[in-house]
This record gives sequence, structure tokens and C-alpha cells, in this order.
Amino acid sequence: MVRVTLGGPELAGLVVDQPAASVRLLLPAPGTEELVLPAWNGNEFLLADGTRPIIRTFTPRRLDPDRLELDLEMVIHDGGIAADWATESQSGAAAAVSGPGRGYVIDTDVPEYVLIGDETALPAISQLLERIPHSVPVSVHLEIAEPAARIPLPVHPLAVVEWHTLPPGRAAGESLVRATRRADIDPTAVLWCAGEAAAMHAIRKHVFEDLGIARSQATIRGYWKSGVRGGAIKRPRTPDAIGS
Repeated sequence: MVRVTLGGPELAGLVVDQPAASVRLLLPAPGTEELVLPAWNGNEFLLADGTRPIIRTFTPRRLDPDRLELDLEMVIHDGGIAADWATESQSGAAAAVSGPGRGYVIDTDVPEYVLIGDETALPAISQLLERIPHSVPVSVHLEIAEPAARIPLPVHPLAVVEWHTLPPGRAAGESLVRATRRADIDPTAVLWCAGEAAAMHAIRKHVFEDLGIARSQATIRGYWKSGVRGGAIKRPRTPDAIGS
């Protein structure tokens, strides 16, 4: 995972009040440095030739309104357009962001939180750990591709963190689904889960059907879909202006 810092006067006025929110990042086409702003057609952003621009969705890890800086953390994998851009671009490279999208409202009056996610959910889970009251116990299950992918998490005095390494060749999310099924989740706990779409579908079924947890107690989001170029599947509820 790498951290990319965006900056510029266009960030003035951007406000991110809630943890686990999202912003969309617009990138130049591969092989070019020119950033072309798309137009909203009522359903999606499109370029003048009718093609879709390169837009990826990320958690805004840190926003500094005084310095006009926005930090995004990206999981690096082979063949990813955003990953290539993050590792190859030089300082001053053009990009644009829109948002923020919906975040998560933390309920301070709950008996326990359970946070479940893969590497793409690490920024959001880090923010949640920073905001959940220190008097509330937290169980955290995280799937990573290799042990070296572990990163320091914000300290929460009542958090128990379990890292689950995905064996080579296994489907994304498989270790996370297995860990969730084996976990002793209290039916009164509040859950926040995010990661690969098929894995989240399996976790959703287990949580609601097997454990009988009320839907109002669980937020389960598919952040990306294995086998789909770009992976991102999140969509905004309303179009936001894109600014460079």
C-alpha cells in the first residue's frame, strides 16, 4: 500500500466529516499526462468521444484544509491503472477528485463493534478505530495477501485485531469469510464490513441468515469485484462535480 498526497487550491471547501467516506479519483488515460474532465450525462461521467474516463474510488485517509492536501492510500497490484499511476507519476502530475461520498455514523451507545475487511478497507477501518469510543470493545478481522502487508493501526485500548493471510492461489476474501464464520460474534454487536464483492455477499448471508443479526446493525459494502478491470464497484447516489 502506498500513500498519495493530492494538493492544490481546488481542494478548498472540501469537507470530510465522517469516517469511511469516499472520494473518486479521475486519472489521465494510460500513456498520457493530460487530464480531461468528463461530463455528467445523468447516469455516469463520459468523455466527449463517449468513452468512460478512468475513475477509481478511495477512502480519503487525511484531509488538511489549511495546507490543502488530501491523502489517499492505494493497494498496489500488478496491472492496476491506479497502482501504476501512483508508483510512476512524478510530483505535480495531474489528477482530480470528486466527493465526498457517504461515510459512516458511529453509534457511541453500542455493546461492541466488529470490523471486517481486506486490504482495500484498511484506510476506512483505521478511521473507524480512531473514532470509536475507547470504552467500546472492538473486534477486527483483516485479510492480507502476505504477512508483510500488515500496517500499524490506530491504537484502541479495547481492540482485538486478527490478521488473516490469504494462501497463494485462493480466491480474494476466502480467508475473511472463513474467519467471520468462525468468529464468536455477539448478536447485539454492530458490524462494519468491506472488501471484495463476492466475499461480502457471503459474509452478508452469514450475518443476516445464520447469525440472525438485524440489518440495521450491519453495514456491508462491496468495495471491488475480482476479475473486473479496475475492480471498483461503488457508485455515488448523486453526481458530484469533479475538480482538479
